[in-house]
Amino acid sequence: MLSLLYQEGPSTEGIFRRSGSAKTCKELKEKLDSGAEVDLACESIFVTASLFKDFLRNIPGSILSSQLCDKWVSVMDQGNNEEKIKSIQRLIEQLPRANVVLLRYIFGVLHGIEMRSEENQMNAFNLAICIAPSLLWPPASSSPDIESEFTKKISSLVQFLTENCCRIFGDEITSLFGEI
Repeated sequence: MLSLLYQEGPSTEGIFRRSGSAKTCKELKEKLDSGAEVDLACESIFVTASLFKDFLRNIPGSILSSQLCDKWVSVMDQGNNEEKIKSIQRLIEQLPRANVVLLRYIFGVLHGIEMRSEENQMNAFNLAICIAPSLLWPPASSSPDIESEFTKKISSLVQFLTENCCRIFGDEITSLFGEI
């Protein structure tokens, strides 16, 4: 999925914003869940993007860990960018290894898409609005006002992560997918 998003995402206007066909997404998810062979290259890239966001939303406790939720939310309240980056790196060190590996690939894809935002209309802000709710959510349900404020803070964090991913994860993030 990520490889396909890395290949096609940068040249696709509105990637992650437009949803794939709900019926197709449901059918493909059932096939994937059953272990059946699925060729996503034959599907709309919007279906792949929708399936990927669904996958992220189904990671128990979220990829950024709901247990660290308060710390993630407070990162953007810190001083300058260097302090924010150091705080983010410390939080990443507290995540399970599998989460960190997946995050590197996710931000490699988002970086590639952002680099061609003139073409695809998906700058770091737009990507964050679409992806942030799939990366972290509060551990308990809360009022709509609190959830709205939380979503804004997490979107701001994801925008910052996207804009600074090379400094956070290392420059090799741009070559994780090799020469596809």
